[in-house]
Amino acid sequence: MNLTLPGALVDEAKALGLNLSRACESGLEAAVAAERARRWQADNRPFFHWYNAKVEKEGLPLAQYRQF
Repeated sequence: MNLTLPGALVDEAKALGLNLSRACESGLEAAVAAERARRWQADNRPFFHWYNAKVEKEGLPLAQYRQF
């Protein structure tokens, strides 16, 4: 595996005393989580549209039991 980072950014991070490995890991974790969420939403979009149309037409399930 290769990883390339801009030299100026690495130099600044080192000057600030940041742990480069941890910073890269955190950034990659955030990017992976965001992409997983984006894909889940895209994969489930047809269901969301179907359910929203159903609620719009028929109302909320169990609405008669709501206390507010």
